[in-house]
Amino acid sequence: MSLHNLQPAVGSTRDNKRIGRGQGSGTGKTSGKGHKGQKARKGYNEKRGFEGGQQPLYKRLPKVGFTSRVEKPYVINVEKVTTIAELAEITMESIKGVYRLQKHVTKVKLIGASAKTLASKIKDEAVTTSGK
Repeated sequence: MSLHNLQPAVGSTRDNKRIGRGQGSGTGKTSGKGHKGQKARKGYNEKRGFEGGQQPLYKRLPKVGFTSRVEKPYVINVEKVTTIAELAEITMESIKGVYRLQKHVTKVKLIGASAKTLASKIKDEAVTTSGK
């Protein structure tokens, strides 16, 4: 079979609509745009979601999503920052003395294999461990 005689199936394609080619064509004069109005003008481009001035569907639906106001604690791995494990008492001030924290940090969580053993040293409610 030769590639040169491949044709689309009969009735599967249509000729392009030739607009503005005389009144006998069915799309002459106004070229299928009716009479006057915004949509009849050249350069008209309807915005996405536009519904003719009616409130669009995307604005009628409720907003989606949620942002929790519960502050997540700043996590420190005790295996990597060994100076925290060596402290006698663990409080926010003592952690700030050995580890540089940003100003906005108000809660700290200690994680790591040896974090559970530090639970007895913690003397501040803002500091927690992964151990119960």
